[in-house]
Amino acid sequence: MYRPEIKVLDCSIRDGGLINDHCFEDNFVRAVYQACSLAGVDYCELGYQASKKFFSPDKYGKWKFCDEDHIKKAIEGIKSRTKLSTMVDIGRVEMDKVAPKKKSVVDMIRVATYVKDIDKAIDMVNHFAEKGYETTVNIMAISTALQPDLEEGLAGLAESAAQAVYIVDSFGGLFSEQVHFLVDLYAKYLKPKGKEVGMHAHNNQQLGFANTIEAIRKGANYLDGTIYGIGRAAGNCPLELLLAFLKNPKFDLEPILEVIEKEFLPLREQIEWGYIIPYMVTGILNQHPRAAMALRASEKKDKYAEFYHGLVHGD
Repeated sequence: MYRPEIKVLDCSIRDGGLINDHCFEDNFVRAVYQACSLAGVDYCELGYQASKKFFSPDKYGKWKFCDEDHIKKAIEGIKSRTKLSTMVDIGRVEMDKVAPKKKSVVDMIRVATYVKDIDKAIDMVNHFAEKGYETTVNIMAISTALQPDLEEGLAGLAESAAQAVYIVDSFGGLFSEQVHFLVDLYAKYLKPKGKEVGMHAHNNQQLGFANTIEAIRKGANYLDGTIYGIGRAAGNCPLELLLAFLKNPKFDLEPILEVIEKEFLPLREQIEWGYIIPYMVTGILNQHPRAAMALRASEKKDKYAEFYHGLVHGD
């Protein structure tokens, strides 16, 4: 699937950090960025720019905060065309603490929002764009959004500084027909204003890659993936599958396979992610995976039928 305007963003460190409180070692972050650089990935997202007023550095690792000095240290000496991205959540960032682009190695800031807060997201992306950053808005939990509210939000985003707006299947609950509908709906508002549709898929029902393909077929040009599918709970669309599918000669799959071998296989022995039945259950029920994550951390982690019964029947 070759389309030169497609942009691929790796969010292995940022989404993967939701598993381990963003406590990745510098050498791991460096290896991921190096692999993305050699592979020709367009963007590499290193974490959040969260406020230390809301999140304690005693609990969370440095990639929850993405301080400029930490980023520079991790990527020092790597010559790359791969741009750096960070993410911010509504109400969890100190806007005045974000440096202007000319003083930062970060290229793009992505604003994560729910439909109800799109007005706040618009203010934020406009603010970051004025500081010189590329910007996107990622609309989370899209499978729970009401169409009238979403359309109102998309109309506002079409007039904002965001260069792309993402469909974020936070619960891994979407199927191809819904992806088609959402890409068309986003495009209706965004394309006339020269903005792109993005896709960020989770793998609760083993559809992360498939749904990303369906979004591409309908015209989405900003695509998220993670190396070896790392990410919260069931994880994300695997970057290695996505790069292989795109058939773009600028991408080189081999560096991604090498970093999986050297870094991700050992990590997978320490922390858990990927398709597991409890995450499938929350996906088919269109629910946040927090209950499944709690189950996997308990002594009943493999009591699949009991877990399903409890969620369906409320006992």
